[in-house]
Amino acid sequence: MNEIDLIDFSVSGIVHPLINVSIKMPNNFMLKLIVDGAEIPLTDIEIIGTDFVNKLIGDGIYRYNYRANILKKSKKAFLYLKNNKGDELLLSELKVNTFTRVLLSLVYRMRGIIKRIIKIPSVLYRTIRLMWHRHHFLIPPKLLKQYFSSFFDNVAGRNVSDGFANPLNQNDYLSWLEKNDVNAKITKLEYNPLISIIIPVYNVSYEILSECIDSVLNQTYENFEICLADDCSTNEGTIKCLKYYENKDSRVKVVYRKKNGHISAASNSALKIASGEFVGLLDNDDLLHKDALYEVASVLNLDKKIDLIYTDEDKIALNGKRYFPHFKPDFSPDTLLSSNYICHFTVLRKKIVDEIGGFRGEYNGSQDYDLFLRFTEETKNIYHIPKVLYHWRMIEGSTSSDASSKNYAYEAGKRALEDALKRRKINAKVNMLGTPQMYDVEYLLDELPLISIIIPTKDKSDILKRCLDSIYDKTNYDNFEIIVINNNSVEDATFALLDNYKIKYDNFSYYTYNCEFNYSYLNNQGVKRAKGDYVVLLNNDTEIISENWLTKMVGYASQEHVGCVGAKLLYPTNTVQHCGVVVGCAGIAAHAFIGNDRSDYGFFGRLVATYNWSAVTAACLMVKKDKFLSVKGLDEKLKVAYNDVDFNLKMLENGYFNVVIPNVVLYHYESLSRGNDLDDKHKQRFISEIKYMCDKWGKTKLHDKFYNNNLSKYIPFYFDKK
Repeated sequence: MNEIDLIDFSVSGIVHPLINVSIKMPNNFMLKLIVDGAEIPLTDIEIIGTDFVNKLIGDGIYRYNYRANILKKSKKAFLYLKNNKGDELLLSELKVNTFTRVLLSLVYRMRGIIKRIIKIPSVLYRTIRLMWHRHHFLIPPKLLKQYFSSFFDNVAGRNVSDGFANPLNQNDYLSWLEKNDVNAKITKLEYNPLISIIIPVYNVSYEILSECIDSVLNQTYENFEICLADDCSTNEGTIKCLKYYENKDSRVKVVYRKKNGHISAASNSALKIASGEFVGLLDNDDLLHKDALYEVASVLNLDKKIDLIYTDEDKIALNGKRYFPHFKPDFSPDTLLSSNYICHFTVLRKKIVDEIGGFRGEYNGSQDYDLFLRFTEETKNIYHIPKVLYHWRMIEGSTSSDASSKNYAYEAGKRALEDALKRRKINAKVNMLGTPQMYDVEYLLDELPLISIIIPTKDKSDILKRCLDSIYDKTNYDNFEIIVINNNSVEDATFALLDNYKIKYDNFSYYTYNCEFNYSYLNNQGVKRAKGDYVVLLNNDTEIISENWLTKMVGYASQEHVGCVGAKLLYPTNTVQHCGVVVGCAGIAAHAFIGNDRSDYGFFGRLVATYNWSAVTAACLMVKKDKFLSVKGLDEKLKVAYNDVDFNLKMLENGYFNVVIPNVVLYHYESLSRGNDLDDKHKQRFISEIKYMCDKWGKTKLHDKFYNNNLSKYIPFYFDKK
């Protein structure tokens, strides 16, 4: 039993007591909670605080986190471990009486006060550092008050960052919902397409199924039908509920399958009785926001050619409280190859669904993912509604799928993705990242094209040497050249180093440009010298960590639809410096996740899986050379700041998608070779480049379609508190 590790078994709360369980165990074991002689159901949760849990943590070992509500008068709890044979073993027992809970509450409070006192120096340091990295101390006046109050918020442990609320903290999210929940202003629509809501049903309780159906019947949009397919349920409550609604409302249509075929077969049965122009996908235990269909129909009134519409979503607990919102980007093809980020609520044109053959049973558990991959190959008329219109109820055993293996859906998603790549005639390998439903696509090239690595530099030969040595020592891709663009160096050590590398390596060259520093001009000159089909813009103050960095990056850069390819850059402290840029945030643009730990998951896996971003930093950026030239390279009017953002925007304007690959990792020592430009001359230059970007692109084009507009325009992936 060495593989069993009970991490936490505790009680919290005085008025509303809650038992918390965290355990590492193989997936063929289950837990049983007994409180005062009665079995209490354990609810599996996906978040602890604000961190997404990676259930698969080792070879066949998973981490599970459970919660259970108990009565105030409860006295004692026992936790048992059960195997697939039904054998039980007592793991632990726990006092849960009122006296124990009050005592624990006092201990926690005292511990919290001590922690706050200890946190003051680190919070002060972090606040000052973020003010520098995000604004270079040029802080907009309206943010000063938020930064000031954030210091006290962080010391108090209110789960906020710099005066901003965390969407993944339930209290912060509930506060946000009070002011921002969807409340559509209903107007008469000219176009009212029939929308068929497809619901596969299997052994769900009467109460849960009833709430699901009522959430559709109570829609503010009226032209819909509900198509339910019962997958041979054995639960009497399920059948009773279906019969009741079938007789109650003519818009409710039910087909009763005579044989259990699992979720894809049931969904296809529901599709057969659907007569709508569009179909919406709803699980039998989830809820639709009352305005969900109206919002969908409103979008279709703006553009009748749209074939697929998806919305934001959140989770809903059994007590009705909502949490863990997923604020999604607009359509992101590479993100979709990393995970089924589209998920709920999705409405699709039925004609296309029928043409591609509906749901496929061999991908049960990830049948929606497989459908979306095939559907998006048929149309680019895809629209994202940035509103939370679907509430995903988190309970165990709620679908018609085979739950005998807790990893089956993850594996089915991998097979669906492999099939999609094969169907698209793309030679690639799919790896499971070990995080919930996240995948890594590794593109395989028949030939290794020449890659030109361009590095502008000025003196500081020790910094350049570290960069060059890391490339030559760690890179496992052979076909590359390095072009150093030497700008105004005067130290003998610099020229000695450059000459030495030129003698030592036949794929090394350098060129000297003694002119005013202009990052755009220097890189453009480097590209003109490049012999490769692909170019990498690389800062001299970087250091390679990932040996396969060129292999991974050129795989993505070689895809026809991809423009710029970026990497995850770390400070020497192993905290994040870059893993994507949000355009239009904090003025022109802001790096996301600055200061996060290297191992952090990020907002819905953005620090783990490949995502589409509006921009990536040119500190490490790969692009196909002919694409670079097609947009006329970097804008030389932007000498220092925002030239990479501008370049990325030009890629987007030309129909390309930019990506960041988080498992390509480098250290970035950031501006070590040039220093910090805070004198008046450089401040004026910085301000003038901001003005240039605003004049060139305007507010509309500085809107980031890969960043949800419900989130902060000052600090990425937070809420504005005001």
